Amino acid sequence: MAEFLDSPLLLVIGLATGGVALCLIFAFADSSGRRMGRRVDRIAARLRGETRVRAALNLRRSSDGGLDTMIRRILPRPDALRDRLTRTGRKIGFGTYALVSLAAALAAVVGAVLLGLSLATAAALGLIVGLWLPHLVVGKLISRRIARFEALFPEAIGLIVRGLRSGLPATESMQVVGREIGDPVGEEFRRISDQVRLGQPLDQALGEAAKRIGTPEFNFLVVTMVVQKETGGNLAETLENLDNILRRRRQMKLKIRAMSAEARASAMIIGSLPFLMFTILFVVNRDYVMTLITTHAGNMLLAGAACSMGTGIAVIMKMIRFEI
Repeated sequence: MAEFLDSPLLLVIGLATGGVALCLIFAFADSSGRRMGRRVDRIAARLRGETRVRAALNLRRSSDGGLDTMIRRILPRPDALRDRLTRTGRKIGFGTYALVSLAAALAAVVGAVLLGLSLATAAALGLIVGLWLPHLVVGKLISRRIARFEALFPEAIGLIVRGLRSGLPATESMQVVGREIGDPVGEEFRRISDQVRLGQPLDQALGEAAKRIGTPEFNFLVVTMVVQKETGGNLAETLENLDNILRRRRQMKLKIRAMSAEARASAMIIGSLPFLMFTILFVVNRDYVMTLITTHAGNMLLAGAACSMGTGIAVIMKMIRFEI
């Protein structure tokens, strides 16, 4: 028991627990003060005669917690992280992102110490995992949302075309898309329609949606709408041509994905084999595998293997990824 109390693992757990507690205090402290601040912002917006859109944006900024404010001051580019979190389609704040990063770093440090690594190596590993793992998860959420958006977006364009040909204006057609098409396409078009009803210009609302979505297909729609507004012309025919282009792009993507399925499966198998063999050897003969972790030569071999695997996986992914 005394040896456990003197171990560095207990020190790491204590420091991490204190950090989590401090983050929770910043996140949830002074909620009454934040509510009062939001009420003051609403009243001040009315007195200044701001539009409802600008007042809502100011209210959203003022509703951030203490932890979000602290992290925004620390980060060198908080707006870039805010845009990245917004593109996931989920309400993820700076505080939640920081807590997840801290929890991932803590888990990595504890696991590394239990495996017998030194405290300095465990801290470096925890820093890498704490920064990389949440970034990877957010990237996966963004990719999944973009895939769902691109699957439904041609149907939305076709619905806008049918609405225009039936005599509806573009904004009314977008409202129909928001009601009839599923999320995330319907969600974005409902937000655009709400912003237009509150007095925001259509091109500005489309530009903000393009920043939130971040996909070339929606950028095509924005460019088409803006150019048609400036030059005139048959918008229904232009959007119908865009619909055909988007559907052909999607067909080409699916064809390439089918043709590269074998290469992607090979990359997954080859990339997972070293980790699978390490796990099997760790269960069968732990002392034999621990030589790679507890000795300097073993650490150098692991570093070289990680660099070789990373290079190989990057080359394979580059070979099977095509831009259309």
